[in-house]
Amino acid sequence: MKHRIVVLGAGYAGAYVAGNLARRLSPKDTAITVVNAAPHFVQRMRLHQLAAGRDLEAPMLADVFAGTGIRLRLAPVTALDPERRIIATGDGELGYDTLVYALGSRGDVERVPGVAEHAFDVAARPSALRLRERLDRLAGRGGSVVVVGDGLTGIETATEIAESRPGLSVTLVARGELGVRLSAGARDHLRRACDRLGVTVVEHAGVGAVEATRVLCAGGTVLASDATVWTAGFAVGSVAAGAGLEVAGDGRIVVDRTMRSLSHPDVYAAGDSAYAIGDHGRPLPMSCASAGYTGRQAIEAIVARLTGRPVPRTRLVYTYNHISLGRRDAILQPIDREGRAKPAHQSGRKVALVKAGILATALWATSHPTYGLPRRRHRLPAATPGSRAAGPVTRPAGGAGRAG
Repeated sequence: MKHRIVVLGAGYAGAYVAGNLARRLSPKDTAITVVNAAPHFVQRMRLHQLAAGRDLEAPMLADVFAGTGIRLRLAPVTALDPERRIIATGDGELGYDTLVYALGSRGDVERVPGVAEHAFDVAARPSALRLRERLDRLAGRGGSVVVVGDGLTGIETATEIAESRPGLSVTLVARGELGVRLSAGARDHLRRACDRLGVTVVEHAGVGAVEATRVLCAGGTVLASDATVWTAGFAVGSVAAGAGLEVAGDGRIVVDRTMRSLSHPDVYAAGDSAYAIGDHGRPLPMSCASAGYTGRQAIEAIVARLTGRPVPRTRLVYTYNHISLGRRDAILQPIDREGRAKPAHQSGRKVALVKAGILATALWATSHPTYGLPRRRHRLPAATPGSRAAGPVTRPAGGAGRAG
């Protein structure tokens, strides 16, 4: 009986983990299945560009995994029973021996009244396409776009729309000072970019509600809006918490240093689904960079444990923010071990080209999941396939997520 590995989600983290496990483990001993609701790979890092009018590649997952030995199941995940090791999907049940939970996150649209009903987000392809349709309708007659949230997604969305849709009035709403997490020089560059692109910045303005044609800020400020874009935070789904897995306050699965669930050793988490403590001693943020680091650690741990090898520790770091400011400008902001911006930064056209290269590389790597397939892949010990044994999970004395 083959050892059944199921990967939930085929975003940056899930596709990366599935492809590398297929590269590293022999198909004679393992059967890898990927479960994903949508039939195509979504370039989530570029959804703000899709919304603003750019055409993006969306490779079909059937083509991505063709010839890899990976089975693809197109269905939403509705529930998880970790005691029986059963996943419930929209078209039936699926069993597993090792589970990789990489369902990612979505826009946090439930916290503030009116957001779910009246705002758009760029955390998923369908919502980004709906925003694009709205902007298309506004293009001929003009209108106002309000982007709420001044994190990386909000900044990239506001500047991209302003550059791509010059006939629209774009406002960026910041809870505090614009670019507060950036160095002084990077903040200055960001302000100049907003001025150049015509983005109006409203600072120190919490949003209390969103209506069909306006945004209501704390303190009484009212902003007219023909299209409100909500980028003020992300949230994970309820499947993990509903299954009884140990989760953090934000719903992410609490994992040890090897990305294994603290409560269920058959389950690993990667990407936005994982509450992982980085090498700097703090939780890694939801980001594509974190997806790469947590995914790599999960791959190494799964391969090592299934083949009887010591589990290596890979890097879990967050070293910089790379922020696009339209197509021809960007900021590269290094981050220190304390999570603070370093004094120096880079910006301008060359940085934008580097960011574009990173995005293109991420797409290529996802579209070729088993590139460089080794001639000889690791075999599993005879007792491993179908076995529930996974070894103990050790809770670190210093807090969740730091066990080796």
